[in-house]
Amino acid sequence: MSRAYLRSAIFAAAFLSACGTTVIQVRGDAPQPDAAPPPDATSLDVATTQDAERPDAVVVVDGELPRFSFFVTSLAALQALSGSAQGFGGDLRYGETGAGAGLRGADRICTAIAERSMPGAGRKQWRAFLSAIDGGDGNPLHAIDRIGNGPWYDRLGRLFGNSRAEVIATRPPSAHPAIINDFPNEDGVPNHAPDPSMGQVDNHDMLTGSNASGQLYSRTATCLDWTSARGVPATEGRPRVGHSWPRGGMGGPGGMGGMGGSGAHWMSALDEAGCAPGVSLVEMGPPNPSIPTVGSGGGYGGFYCFALTP
Repeated sequence: MSRAYLRSAIFAAAFLSACGTTVIQVRGDAPQPDAAPPPDATSLDVATTQDAERPDAVVVVDGELPRFSFFVTSLAALQALSGSAQGFGGDLRYGETGAGAGLRGADRICTAIAERSMPGAGRKQWRAFLSAIDGGDGNPLHAIDRIGNGPWYDRLGRLFGNSRAEVIATRPPSAHPAIINDFPNEDGVPNHAPDPSMGQVDNHDMLTGSNASGQLYSRTATCLDWTSARGVPATEGRPRVGHSWPRGGMGGPGGMGGMGGSGAHWMSALDEAGCAPGVSLVEMGPPNPSIPTVGSGGGYGGFYCFALTP
């Protein structure tokens, strides 16, 4: 097995079932200066002759990678990077400090996960789809303004959306039929059933802090700008989440009753119960105030990642 697969062992089963392809980076330009390298990266330029001779390998020359610019962070990835079975919760600083640390840390998490899935993809500038009260300059920053202009493609090259204006919708209208109602994780696997051998799980809630237009939802919707995971809603608020796959049954098809959102909306569906780390993959109804975690209503604190280039 190649080193690329060894570095991504936690994802190998799902990846192989979905794609079966190894991507080899043989040479490339220097990383973008504002795209922080994943902390476990050694060299993105190294490939062995043995790797390059694999019959299923895609050889990448001069930094030219297959299209890959959107994914949902998988539970396995967040567990691996956080070092916790419960994931990060609402604190996504990932070693960053100062103003805007939560957003920068989340971007680094996206970068690290992308690199694990496709060696060399960490060279792209990855952005987490998260809004913040203070984007680092004292002003609000909207998730929709962070992700570039599009188009965006999943790990298997399927279209997610062509432009920012287009994806401001309940579901991105031009998304490939295979992913429009079940967004894929970093390996291109539909995230509703990340382990095909285990069936579907209840994991739709994705942190966004955003309204249905991708803008900051409220001052209490971002876990103190993605820096806090104590599970105290009185001081941290309750993170706003979207749904990676449509969730109905709460107030009608696709509805969330009185929760102020659509159960089908990928950007803005409801307020989670709290900011503490937590994983809930079994259907237990809406977020439970007595379990103030990012996964209380069905999830694990996942979020969306976009690259600024296709």
